[in-house]
Order: sequence, then structure tokens, then C-alpha cells
Amino acid sequence: MNTENRKDIRPAATLALVRDSPNGLEILLLQRTWEAVFLPGYDVFPGGAVDQHDSLGRDHTAGPADTEISHTMSLSEGGADYMLAAVRECFEEAGVLVAVDSAKRTIGADHAAHNDRDAVFRGELSLAELCQRHQLTIPLDRLAYLSHWVTPPGPPRRFDTRFFVTKVPESQSVKHDGDETIAHVWINPAKALEEHRSGQRLMTLPTIRTLRVLRDFDNADNLMRYAWANPPEPFPTRPWPANRGGKPVILEPGSPAYDEAGKLDPEGEGSTQAEITPGEPVEVAAGVVRLTAPNPGMMTGPGTNTYILGHDRFTVLDPGPDHAGHIEQILEITRGRIDSVVVTHTHLDHSPGTRALKAKTGCRVYGRLAPEGASQDQTFAPDEQPGHGDLIKTDAGILKALHTPGHASNHLCFLLTDQDLLFSGDHIMQGSTVVINPPDGDMKAYIESMYDLLAESIRFIAPAHGFLMGHPEAIIDYLITHRLTREEKVARALAKLSPVNLKDLTSKAYGDVPTAIHGVAARSALAHLLKLKADGRATREGDIWLATPRI
Repeated sequence: MNTENRKDIRPAATLALVRDSPNGLEILLLQRTWEAVFLPGYDVFPGGAVDQHDSLGRDHTAGPADTEISHTMSLSEGGADYMLAAVRECFEEAGVLVAVDSAKRTIGADHAAHNDRDAVFRGELSLAELCQRHQLTIPLDRLAYLSHWVTPPGPPRRFDTRFFVTKVPESQSVKHDGDETIAHVWINPAKALEEHRSGQRLMTLPTIRTLRVLRDFDNADNLMRYAWANPPEPFPTRPWPANRGGKPVILEPGSPAYDEAGKLDPEGEGSTQAEITPGEPVEVAAGVVRLTAPNPGMMTGPGTNTYILGHDRFTVLDPGPDHAGHIEQILEITRGRIDSVVVTHTHLDHSPGTRALKAKTGCRVYGRLAPEGASQDQTFAPDEQPGHGDLIKTDAGILKALHTPGHASNHLCFLLTDQDLLFSGDHIMQGSTVVINPPDGDMKAYIESMYDLLAESIRFIAPAHGFLMGHPEAIIDYLITHRLTREEKVARALAKLSPVNLKDLTSKAYGDVPTAIHGVAARSALAHLLKLKADGRATREGDIWLATPRI
């Protein structure tokens, strides 16, 4: 039996330090150096990989035993090692050591243990040896387990990270290490999220999700009580059986078909498919069938997904290209009982099939008129143009229209409200980011509409290309973070090269992208520049771009 996407994953731990202030709860963020290979310039919590020395004895700890901690963390053993790693990393990176002396007093900034910080940082002294030298104990009962995150498959580095939280010792002050971290800030979690949204701070998805939890608390004591009483749900780590080409395979968490397999085959019998086959109908939800058009390619993946909603009468969402065989199969599945066609946008792989269905069934057509452009279906003629929040009745439930410009100015997502199932069109695709191609593509509108989706109740995403996707908030946050990270690269390249033309800026900001696709990258760079211009961070003089300093 094959196993898909199995890689080594390193255990890691982070420690969120919190304190009370006149502005409410504040949390410590460290900024990583711009020279770092991993997450350059990002704001992070103190943390890093669990070291082999972190598990060598626990005589220097106080509080719950490893068995109790491990049970809380859904581990067979070693939960305390994660906590100790978090404490050690916090000492190395922030200069804060959560420890008590032989009299059980919290140590202060003047304690001699701080003189050995560099030795611990260099690996010359373990945390256990530090505690032995200075007769210190690590009070594990002062830490609370807050969240768990496993890096999805794909990146060269993957971590199984446990997030902890504790109140900063009042008698200690933060001193970033000046090597791995170059700055630090105490900040209210809600303000940190606002600054991330505005592009002022780079943060990873786990940091963002942790901040969302923290922003609901007005003081540290309430937060700690909550965290102790409500440990997080275990992160999905169970491999799932499926089929590929008639042969059994094992899907690892994060692989493309994993979420769909878990939803459609909850007993793990291996009845789902690990690949999408054009022309093969799959019931992905109650009254919802996915039928993939036979138009695979670099931009469409396995093909464009058409969704057929209903039981006796039917709604067809994104009929796809005007392909005779695909249209005929739609008519066969619905027995010709099509009341309506709903279109997310008018790119040529999504809407042209509408004409044939309209001609054969007289169905009502919902969607927005095509903007100008060669890639648009100018023949698309809707009977109704849904506004944001408009409701469309189908035999499978109510569809809520959500205007989501960015990839296309007329793009709509549709939420099947009874099942919290989002039909995302090309706004969210599986396995790749969508093309934002000005002038119709708008990066600022794209990011804003992504944030708007976070306000909706969504359990699964049904994209126009790919399998069902679970954990929608995580997916949306990742896509936002990815775009803002690239925006920061463009902004830094602009600041360094200004004044500069688009070609030279693309070479700098997209140096990690093969030169063969710099033409496509230039369109993305232009979209970012136009967003920076709208945000007051760039100006344009003909073909030349100039940086505008932040005030």
C-alpha cells in the first residue's frame, strides 16, 4: 500500500508571553531577522525545535507530571519536553526565563542565570544544566497548552508545534537576542491583527490563529484560566485510506484528497478516490454532485468543477466550457430538470456552457455581466445579477451570493447555507494561488474579500478546481498571509530600487521564481504595486514606480 506525502516532521514549541497593561491584554512578538532563511522579517512568538537535551531528565521541573501533561496534549509521553523547549527558546530569544529559585521565588532580571543566556543559545549549556548550576526549577504549572499546529505537506521544513501561554514574570524585561530576532514589541492582540491586515506586520497562520484566541480576553488571569480549562482539540494526524487507479493508497493529513476522504468516508473504509477523474460524478454533500469537465491544464488542474445541486429539480453551478460531452452528461444527471444556472464568473472555463443549457431547458441564469477582456465570455447573458448577500432558492437549500472581486471584478462565491458549504469558484483554488491580472484583477479587492469570507459560517470549501477542502479559516488565512508576504517583498524591492520599472522590480521581488515565468510574475507584481499605490505606499510616473515612505 502506498503512502502519500509522508515526511519527517520535527517537534517544536512556542511560548506566548502575556501581560496586563492600561491598554488591556498585551502579548510579546519578536521580529525575525530579514537575513533568516525561514520566515524572514516575520513577527513570531519565542519558539523553536525541541532539542534532544530537552528530554534528558525532568528533575528540574515542578508541577504536573509528564503523564498528565502528555494526556492533555494527546501524546503517549514527552509532553513536558515540549513545555521545557518552549521555556528554553523563550530564554534564548527573549531573555525571559520562567523559573523559581530554591525558595520558590520567581527569579528577577538580576539573577545570575541570565549571565548564561548566551551559553544556552549556543547549545553549550542545556536548560537542565542551567537549572542545576543555579538551583532553579521550571514551574510547568505556570504554562497552559493553547494550540497545536502541524505544517501542511509541501514546505521543505515541517514542524509539529505546540503553543503554550504564560504570564511574563513581572521582575524581568524582554531583550531580543539581536541575532535570530532584531526587534520586539508588546502589543494588544487585536491591534496586532489590524496591523497584519494593513500589511505592517508579517505573521504566519498559527500566529494569526493564536492572536484571534487571545483578543477575546481583557486580562491575563482570565486567559490563563480559560487555557487551563480548555485544551485544544487534537490536530488531525490519522492517515486516511483511499483509492487511486483501483489500488489502495494512504492519504496523509494535508494531502489534496484528505479532507474530502474524511468527510465522504468517515469510517475510513477506503471508498473515496485520491484523484479527480473528468466525467466521473461524485456526491460531495447532500444533494450536491461534482462533475469535472474534460479541460485539464496548467491553469485548470484536473478540470473545471461543475456542481449540480438538487434532488428532483436542479441548479447547475458553473456549467464550465461549451463542451458537448460535458453538457450532455449534465443533462443526463439532471434528466433535463434544470431550473437555474448559477455562475461564479465569466472566464472561459466557467460560463460558456450556460448557453447550451439555457437553450435546452429554458432555465433561469444567475451571474454578473462579463467585464471587458479577451479572457471573458462576452456572450454570457444573465437573467438576474445577484448582489452581495442575495439569496437564491435551490432544491438542495438556499444559496447566498457573496461578491468576491479580485481574481475577476464580477466574481461571486455562493454559500449553501444549510450545509455551510462554500462554492468558491476561482477565488480559492486547491494547490495554487489564483492569478490576479490587472486591470480586471485587483489585489486590494482580493485580500479584502478574503477577509470578508472569514465572517461567514463555512465548514467546507468546494473549489472550481480540486477536491473539497476543510479548515476554511486556515486556508483563507494562509492565502492572505501568502499575498501579504509577497507584498512585503515587492515593497522592500521598491524601496531599495526606487525609481524602477516593472521588469527590474519583478527580477528583484520574484528572485525565488524561475525566470521563465517572470512574465506571469510581472502581472502579479503589477497587482501588488497597484495595491501599494492605493494604500499610499507607492506612486507611478508613466512606466516608473517610486516608493512612498510610511509616515
